[in-house]
Amino acid sequence: MTALRKILITFLLGIVLLITSCGDQSVSRFDDAQQASTTKGSNAVVVESKSGSSFNRFFPASNNEYERVYTQEKKGFAEAKLKQNGKEVAVLSISDILNNPSAANKFKQSSNDIDGYPAVNQGKTGTAVLVADRFQVKVFSRDGSFTEEDREAWLSRFDLRGLSQLD
Repeated sequence: MTALRKILITFLLGIVLLITSCGDQSVSRFDDAQQASTTKGSNAVVVESKSGSSFNRFFPASNNEYERVYTQEKKGFAEAKLKQNGKEVAVLSISDILNNPSAANKFKQSSNDIDGYPAVNQGKTGTAVLVADRFQVKVFSRDGSFTEEDREAWLSRFDLRGLSQLD
């Protein structure tokens, strides 16, 4: 009798598992957000963005005191660390704001410029310029010794005019 009982319990458990696994799954509150974020046509990077490698030639060159080390390159963005005596003192970057057009808004009220391009401070450690209403060039201090004046000097070392003609 116990063998029959074990078989019957095993059979019933199998039926219950089969029925519950084949039923409709309840809708999660995150399903709509997931659907919206993966909808066809919602790309994180605009097709027309320039490749990150196309920006490299506009970065300032290394010299005896400073070393430029490229750290990131992707569509619409390139970044390099600036090292002085092996110590990272700043991060330099160029981004194509076609990916984020609202990034140009902060430059509209700019009263400062670097080499004729509108410039803004970003917090206490960053300075940026907008080139050709399309490219944002930034320098962020990573060390307290790298001042706002240093950031502005390094921004003027970029080939901003050449970048403005990038097609």
